[in-house]
Amino acid sequence: MDKLNNNEVERIFSSAPFVADIGLELVSVKTGECRSRLVLAERHLQQDGFVHFGVQATVADHTAGAAGASAVKSGQMVLTSDFSLKLLRSASGTHIECVATVLKAGSTLTVVESEVYCGKAGDMRLVSKATVTLAIVSPKNR
Repeated sequence: MDKLNNNEVERIFSSAPFVADIGLELVSVKTGECRSRLVLAERHLQQDGFVHFGVQATVADHTAGAAGASAVKSGQMVLTSDFSLKLLRSASGTHIECVATVLKAGSTLTVVESEVYCGKAGDMRLVSKATVTLAIVSPKNR
């Protein structure tokens, strides 16, 4: 996990239509770590006004994928093979921030932890935590 694969991280954030649709933005990346941000809108909320589980799951998963992709070799990509999200408290505020960190980088599987924070500037709280296992693949057409 020495060399940053910035091209793959940028491709992940610029080429995913669903992620673009919800508004998730790349904040920063370094080898083995990615940070993202989502400005919350009404469409991100569930019926009681809290950030929907699916939104938190998407943010945690996609940010984890980018963290894992930051460490793969050129020509490789990552695909989620296992995902677990624990909601720690109800999420409300102006935005979500996610920090994903590679726990174990392997040649075929990589394990990443994502922490999702929600609130407003100066008052962010940890609202969910995910463990994501990524399969490392080398597509033939890349």
